[in-house]
Amino acid sequence: MSTVSSTPRRRLMPPEPAGWLVLDKPAGMSSARAVAQVKRLLGASKAGHAGTLDPLATGVLPIAVGEATKTMQWAMEGTKAYRFRVRWGEARDTLDAGGKVTACSSTRPSSGAIRRALPAFTGTITQIPPAYSAVHVQGRRAYALARAGTAVEPAPRRVQVHELALVDMPDADHADFHMACGKGTYVRSLARDLAKVLATEGHVVMLRRTRSGRFAEEDAVTVAELAAIADKGGVGAELLPLDAALAGIPVLELTEREAARARQGRRVCPEQVPCKFIREGAVVASCDGRAVAVGQWSNREFSPRRVFRNDPGMRNRSEGNS
Repeated sequence: MSTVSSTPRRRLMPPEPAGWLVLDKPAGMSSARAVAQVKRLLGASKAGHAGTLDPLATGVLPIAVGEATKTMQWAMEGTKAYRFRVRWGEARDTLDAGGKVTACSSTRPSSGAIRRALPAFTGTITQIPPAYSAVHVQGRRAYALARAGTAVEPAPRRVQVHELALVDMPDADHADFHMACGKGTYVRSLARDLAKVLATEGHVVMLRRTRSGRFAEEDAVTVAELAAIADKGGVGAELLPLDAALAGIPVLELTEREAARARQGRRVCPEQVPCKFIREGAVVASCDGRAVAVGQWSNREFSPRRVFRNDPGMRNRSEGNS
């Protein structure tokens, strides 16, 4: 007679999701809350975003899930693109529509005056971040000090503006712009400074991020769409590969033995090295089409900085994209 073991069977846990989700963040939601929503819907234990969007802003918020969080620093390096609208004649303490009016002006700039002013705001420029921002001042977030009534003056910073163009002027009070820029650039600060050059006041009333690195508006899903997909159990299909944020970084193919060494975080001197790796810099180590680690190539040696576990596979990337 057979007996049934009283030992409970170990439940198999579903695999931890890993990859990038491009969220179309709605207005009124903080970036931190957006990440929390995605974690819940995907059942992920860890997630993070690659570049804060203000609560009043909408658009592309790349969210790294699981092992993809190890690639976030490279995602943040990508060029950002924005559409935004400036309201002339009013300055606000937050530099956007959610703040209190601090100054007014009756001056309304012409389209010609605006276009003549834009070249001074392209290239490498210096700007002061908003008092209501996530930058650190005296060890605390600037917005926390500002909300507590403390006078805040963040340190000036050098930022890169690749493109800045006047797109439309729906009326005398408003102007619409397109901007492509590097990390750390504040649209609200640019609007404030542009208004000053035009002898008026101004603040941002609409801001939408249309691109962040390789993550584009057309790839984005809304929270509602993600929730509907999650109800059907197909949310994993919305994740882009783990290495999506690493596009443009050269790929170094390793042997199985070399990959095992890299997975232990140890330096590797590959047997076969393509000529393109003569230059030093960031490298993605791969073995049989799977990302092993991302790290630094120097003196014909690969030093892992972030090692990946259980990578579902890399996109079919050409070695010539460096």
